[in-house]
Amino acid sequence: MTRLKMGIIGAGGIAQGRHIPSFRQLEDSVVLTAVQDLNKDRAEEAARLFDIPHVFENYEDLFQKVDAVTICTPNKFHAEIAIAALNAGVHVLCEKPMAITTEECTRMIAAAKKNDRLLSIGYHYRFTPEAQLAKKAMDNQEIGDPLVTRVQAMRRRKVPGWGVFTNKDLQGGGSLIDFGCHLLDLALWLLDDPKPVEVMGKTYDRLSKTPGQVNDWGAFDHETFDVDDHVTSYITFDNGLSLQFECSWAANIKDDDTKLSISGVDGGLSVYPFELYQAKYGALWDSSAKIREGEPKPGLYQAKNFVDSCLGQDELIVKPEQALQVTKLMEAIYLSSETGTSVKLD
Repeated sequence: MTRLKMGIIGAGGIAQGRHIPSFRQLEDSVVLTAVQDLNKDRAEEAARLFDIPHVFENYEDLFQKVDAVTICTPNKFHAEIAIAALNAGVHVLCEKPMAITTEECTRMIAAAKKNDRLLSIGYHYRFTPEAQLAKKAMDNQEIGDPLVTRVQAMRRRKVPGWGVFTNKDLQGGGSLIDFGCHLLDLALWLLDDPKPVEVMGKTYDRLSKTPGQVNDWGAFDHETFDVDDHVTSYITFDNGLSLQFECSWAANIKDDDTKLSISGVDGGLSVYPFELYQAKYGALWDSSAKIREGEPKPGLYQAKNFVDSCLGQDELIVKPEQALQVTKLMEAIYLSSETGTSVKLD
């Protein structure tokens, strides 16, 4: 069987913690061939740990050795590297978000089409077992026509104190572009990609700019902190749907909380944990699902879908046009907060 030759661009935590281990579990269909990082010592460490034969300092030199790449760099470089890879005839799996701006996303899609290569984005929440159940329930009209969606991606005092997460120039944003984007993407996917028409948003950073913070995920400099740590938004769509959205790295709440619920005409559902709420036989019904113990991590399902799609054996679950819509909404939320007005989308 032909094996896909995979290259890793950016050898940091997300590469070594999720992508590389996932590809290693798929050794019948993919082989890790090369790794690149501006920090050569980190690239060489990853090569030693995971038995990757080729190490490069420049990502352009890596393309000749691979059929596909996984991009795990700061957000600022996603578009630049993805376009270069696609133009070199290489398939691309890019970590989320797709890019910082919709203009960059559009150029990435154009490069994929021009070169007839696959482009997918690492929105791995779609591959969680609860999300897969929710998608099947939505596709089978278990709740009828959806009306209102509620999303909360909330953490208590967990600003990432490592890497470049709090660097706006390199990342483009904070809690929204790092964490909230996952649940925003998942909501749009479950709703079958409705067209957004108006966005009202508000971003906050006051808590993380205050000195002496207690933070569970390491230390960060409150004086240089220049991204959002809490975001709220209200989004409406052309088919009458509405979405209430909130995300945070640092909220003063009791516990971390990840929620996505959809209320429809005939019922409703919650994703985490997966539950269905219906009225039938003259009574109110609540149904829950038991996730089997030992289910593989969603990163493995994500890797398998991408590899199989590159080999012509599957279809991408995360399509670039969908990921562009997530970036478009995040861009609108930031703009709405800056201007203090709602943003209407074409």
